[in-house]
Amino acid sequence: MLSIDNLRAWGANVSEGLARCMNNEAFYFRMIKLALADETTYVRLRAALESKDLDTAFECAHALKGVLGNLSLTPLLKPVAEMTELLRARADADYAPLMAKIDEKLAELKALAAE
Repeated sequence: MLSIDNLRAWGANVSEGLARCMNNEAFYFRMIKLALADETTYVRLRAALESKDLDTAFECAHALKGVLGNLSLTPLLKPVAEMTELLRARADADYAPLMAKIDEKLAELKALAAE
């Protein structure tokens, strides 16, 4: 179950996220659930990376970075932000380890939301 304590224990900067949501816990949790429900951007990111379409991959990573940053979901934000900067530079890099970290942190957050 999403709770302030669970999110803090996971590593989210709940104080920042709540502040951006007018300190309304119900709204904050609703925004997190909406962010989790949008699988499309993650799917598009993965497909773009697999096809080496760095422009689309950057757009997806940048969009995720904005959402995750606004909600201060730090453990998931960190690998997405790192990927975003590599993609911004159009770096010829192996993105698989970052995508694996994103998948791991996304699964953890989904597990918190499902409890």
